[in-house]
Amino acid sequence: MWCINCQTETNNDVCPVCKQKTIEDVPTDVLWCHECKIPVQQTVNQSDYKICPICHSKMKHLSTDLRPVFPEERLLVELLIGKKPYEWIQKSVWASNSRYYVDGKSIPVASKVFQAADADVLIKKLAEYQEGNTYQYFDMYITKFVQANKNRLNWLKDEAFSFIKNTASKFEEEQIVLSFSGGKDSTVTADIVIKALSNPSLVHIFGDTTLEFPLTIEYAHRYRENNSQAIFQIAKNREQIFYDVCSDIGPPARMMRWCCSMFKTGPITRVLNNLYRNQQILTFYGIRKAESVSRSKYNRVEGNSESVKIQKQTVASPIFFWRDIDVWLYMLAEKIDFNDAYRLGYDRVGCWCCPNNNQRAQFLSRIYMPEQSKKWRDFLIEFAKKIGKPDPEVYVDTGKWKARQGGNGLPAANDVKIKFTNCTSEEHAKIYKLVRQFDDELVNLFTPFGRVAPELGQKLLHEVLIVDIRTNVPILSIQPFGNSEFDYAVKVRTMNVASHDDLQRMVSYQIKKFNACRKCLKCESLCKAGAISIIGDEYYINPDKCVHCKMCVTPKYLDGGCMMEKYLRTLSKK
Repeated sequence: MWCINCQTETNNDVCPVCKQKTIEDVPTDVLWCHECKIPVQQTVNQSDYKICPICHSKMKHLSTDLRPVFPEERLLVELLIGKKPYEWIQKSVWASNSRYYVDGKSIPVASKVFQAADADVLIKKLAEYQEGNTYQYFDMYITKFVQANKNRLNWLKDEAFSFIKNTASKFEEEQIVLSFSGGKDSTVTADIVIKALSNPSLVHIFGDTTLEFPLTIEYAHRYRENNSQAIFQIAKNREQIFYDVCSDIGPPARMMRWCCSMFKTGPITRVLNNLYRNQQILTFYGIRKAESVSRSKYNRVEGNSESVKIQKQTVASPIFFWRDIDVWLYMLAEKIDFNDAYRLGYDRVGCWCCPNNNQRAQFLSRIYMPEQSKKWRDFLIEFAKKIGKPDPEVYVDTGKWKARQGGNGLPAANDVKIKFTNCTSEEHAKIYKLVRQFDDELVNLFTPFGRVAPELGQKLLHEVLIVDIRTNVPILSIQPFGNSEFDYAVKVRTMNVASHDDLQRMVSYQIKKFNACRKCLKCESLCKAGAISIIGDEYYINPDKCVHCKMCVTPKYLDGGCMMEKYLRTLSKK
């Protein structure tokens, strides 16, 4: 533990001197050696701080984090900012986001440079000069970099090995899973876990979102071939088409990434349910604190039901405190094969059209994925027109589409609006509007509340009763209802409960699912018992598996009772 105020290390959560709360990791600094022309990472409390371990010259602070710039990216940046081709070929080039360091000198590249770049011209120039590009000098600096940071590498490995062994000891070997995305963090995590546990046969689950970089798919195939003993499972949503969903509920945005649930965690949940049924498993994944503000709030081991996206797993990150430079140090020192997209300049290789991608990533996709990038931009412009944006191209090219919230301008937004009237003839009864006919799927959605008992209802009214699972007392009555106000409707009456309003609120969540479900698969991921599944176009709750925990109708876990509430709700105009 480290006290920022006193600049001292301690074993306590609270500093014994100033009584301030301590942080978990000792701060590290990325320093630059002007003699060796390499970055060196050191902790601020080590005795030889700011002294180069190779040449022993004095070093200076360079950055909080760094990544190596491979020759492919270096050549592209030279062409982009008007340098001569190969001008930096003999220099040591590193980067932090879009700030480049050439032999220690900072050269920032503004977002507008990437946005304004002529991709067609650059593609031609890259083809012209690519053959003369070389790794000779890059490899020389990387060798020095690894040598200078060997103490840091050894500490990272020792600490991670200890963490992995300790965490894994609480689970059976068969219940340990590796989450593999094809990115650098999951690659390092897989390698270090396999080595720590001396088990090359661990289950790997690769989430193919259908939006992967082509190089990611190539790397996944390569990884599978090179790790033939691993049990390699592919999780993929084969039912939904990304562009079709975008047309219906709008493209993902920074605060509305429905794609994560539908194309990533949902399909992974299905694989886990198939492999492990009701078992709780341990998943090692490559989440890092330094990646984002939201991830900095995670715990290194997370088993809390509010924090874990897939409820049947405890998740743990061996590299939680690592920075980019640590990840690259490990991969380059251990000579691990990795995704070639990083050589091109991508610093993240998730979905290529992710709304979290910055201008540099979008620029790279225009260079290396021109057809896909054009198709995506054309779609976004048509979408902007559909929802009434006055200048669609500006809306798209300036990235304003990424800040979109709700379903304004979309017909699908009507499906999440719960419309009801209070029944005038029966107390505690509401008549809810449905978007389609009352059917068995709707009745099944009431399974979390108790046992569905159609035999107890009035047959002439097609009434179904729901009885409390513990007392066997009826708590809900549901029946199809016809009136002049709604084309399709259901009457729901609550009975024998302490709070009729609370139960009706949870009922409204299930009505919302019936009306608005877009098969996002969030409910499947939420259900610990594996009772919820989407079969074809039908949302189904298996009554034999449901444990009636009501997590799927609790706003604490599922705001509004359905993820479409977040993605499609609209603001009323005052």
